[in-house]
Amino acid sequence: MAETPFPQDMPGRPRYLPIAEHGLIGDLRSVALVGSDGTIDWYCCPSFDDPSVFAAILDAERGGRFELCAAVPARTKQFYFPDTNVLITRFFTEDGVGEVQDFMPVSGDPTSPEAGRHRLIRRVLCVRGTVPFRILVAPRFNYGADPHMLRQLDDMIVFESEERSLALTSTVALECDGRDACADFKLTEGESAVFALDQLDETVLPRGCPHAEAEAEFAATVGYWRRWLRQSRYRGRWREMVHRSALTLKLLTYAPTGAIVAAPTTSLPEQVGGERNWDYRYVWVRDAAFCVYALLRLGFTREAADFMKFLSTYISHGDGCGTGPLQIMYGIDGRTDLPERELGHLEGHRGSAPVRVGNGAAGQLQLDIYGALIDSIYLYDKWAEPISSDEWDDVCHLVEWVISHWDQPDEGVWETRGGRKPFLYSRLMCWVAIERAIRLANRRGLPADLGCWRRTRDTIYRQIMERGWSPARGAFTQYEGSDVLDAAVLMMPLAKFIAPTDPKWLSTLDALTEDLVSDSLVYRYDPQASPDGLRGDEGTFSICSFWYVEALVRAGRVEEARLAFEKMLTYANHLGLYAEEISRTGEQQGNFPQAFTHLSLISAAYNLDRALG
Repeated sequence: MAETPFPQDMPGRPRYLPIAEHGLIGDLRSVALVGSDGTIDWYCCPSFDDPSVFAAILDAERGGRFELCAAVPARTKQFYFPDTNVLITRFFTEDGVGEVQDFMPVSGDPTSPEAGRHRLIRRVLCVRGTVPFRILVAPRFNYGADPHMLRQLDDMIVFESEERSLALTSTVALECDGRDACADFKLTEGESAVFALDQLDETVLPRGCPHAEAEAEFAATVGYWRRWLRQSRYRGRWREMVHRSALTLKLLTYAPTGAIVAAPTTSLPEQVGGERNWDYRYVWVRDAAFCVYALLRLGFTREAADFMKFLSTYISHGDGCGTGPLQIMYGIDGRTDLPERELGHLEGHRGSAPVRVGNGAAGQLQLDIYGALIDSIYLYDKWAEPISSDEWDDVCHLVEWVISHWDQPDEGVWETRGGRKPFLYSRLMCWVAIERAIRLANRRGLPADLGCWRRTRDTIYRQIMERGWSPARGAFTQYEGSDVLDAAVLMMPLAKFIAPTDPKWLSTLDALTEDLVSDSLVYRYDPQASPDGLRGDEGTFSICSFWYVEALVRAGRVEEARLAFEKMLTYANHLGLYAEEISRTGEQQGNFPQAFTHLSLISAAYNLDRALG
């Protein structure tokens, strides 16, 4: 549906803010990205993977957005209210200073009707002098494809599309043009205004948000996040970054089911103008399992328990759509059908088409997920609470399947679309799956065919050492019989497959440093040497960069690891958030923020801090 540009656009406003120029707020069901200029240009309602309401980050004209900013030239700064996910955007003008406080109230009871309101509150304050503000609320439903109508009801504006209705309440008068709402208003020192956007349905009735209620919601939301963060046991050198990562991982949790999404966005490009644009708003078994490890390490056992419940409730007895007992990813409600399609009416972030929703990789075979999952179950049993007899039966079922299928070629951890190969990382994580299950059985005295399990574990070990090692490169390689390097092998010492000071491993680490590392940043592999079925280049993978830090720590190269870690911290955005990748010029690329990156930061910080003493 073609549309003209927003007539209210501020002069000089860029069509697209860089990916990194955003903060994140959420209510454990969905999130919104708030630009450093005060614009919400990504918001899906009511859940992470529902169609967008605001998606200007994917199409500046058609996507829809919620602007709230100073109406005069201003410098801006963003920060999080300490130890919370409440975001503050400040505007510094010639005549005063104002700020916008953005948050989504978190309901303690996910079954209450109020949890379905999905309220998004934007509270504006003038803290010094006088500041003129402007607001524009321009929703575009269903990724900008569905038309909508606007109705005014007393002091409320209702935006209605065929599938979704949103109510906007305001403490200032708004003007409407039949589709959008806007206003210009001025605040003097000590004055404030409140805007609240609610989802409406048959169970959620319209309700205003006066100043007193906004103040109470603000205090309650701050209190929720601070109580949650107090559970953290981390007291190390990088506490602020680690806690920001933990808060981010919590925002990526879907409270009704315990699911953890890989990222809350879709199609933010791995290369501007390229085609590597994917939908990450789903539960990757691998990513979520690693999140459980990171959260357990910090002391957040409730989130780990919720994910274990998600596994047992939704996916433990699936058929993996013919690829095994598990799919590699699921919907946040456990659904298996995630058809991938392209939205041709959206131009993509900075012209990076196609925009995709759904993910065709759901049908891939990725054997490594079993190792990640069983490792997380082993750690949960060790650090949180013993798993049940039914859960142990599920583990045994997975192990028996791995024993029968570990030597198949697959698409691998990087979800290549260039054909299946015998990837070393997949073999490694199959070894982890069996090895951790053996440990768990021995520690708990649980029934298992340990003789068969040990024989298969040892067979995998021997095959990796013989076929995964390249004498020509002096390194373990991407797949059996190749000379291609892959940063995924950095997990070998982290998974305790090989001693971190083993000569073969140290040689591999040196080869990876020479070929794939650039100023502490690590490329996952060279697409030219190992075609992955896609055009274009990509940036360095931040999870690999943090794996590299851990590998250096374990190899005893602690000072080198510390420098690499500190360099990685300089690539975070102004709020401590990371996308999936970093470009050659240091820009954030890919979906944002990404769970994988933040969980690996937590692990690297924890292990580096412990090594430094």
